[in-house]
Amino acid sequence: MNHVFAAVRYSIGGVRRLWLETAFRHETTAFAGLIAVFAMAKAPLWGYVGASLLYLVTISIEALNTAVEEMTDHASPEYSKMAEHAKDLGSFAVFCLLTSNGIWAAYVLSTALGWV
Repeated sequence: MNHVFAAVRYSIGGVRRLWLETAFRHETTAFAGLIAVFAMAKAPLWGYVGASLLYLVTISIEALNTAVEEMTDHASPEYSKMAEHAKDLGSFAVFCLLTSNGIWAAYVLSTALGWV
């Protein structure tokens, strides 16, 4: 049980750290807004489930991206092309998931509104 409690403490620490990232706060606000739009459009349950899963994957990748940035800044405080590449790749991973979220939201809304 001690391991479980320690894991929960570490996870809470991760969320607290991630909350300091503007991107995470924007993603969380956008998710809340999307849920409200889904409710107004009377989106089906599967739309909410898919959006929730994509949100969880998105914030997971955002957390990993933040970890890469923290480690890169620590290991290479001066400019480095390798550090730039590491940060760009993490950013691209987040971008891909945000695009996936947008595509999913458009599909769910177009279905709920009878456009498909």
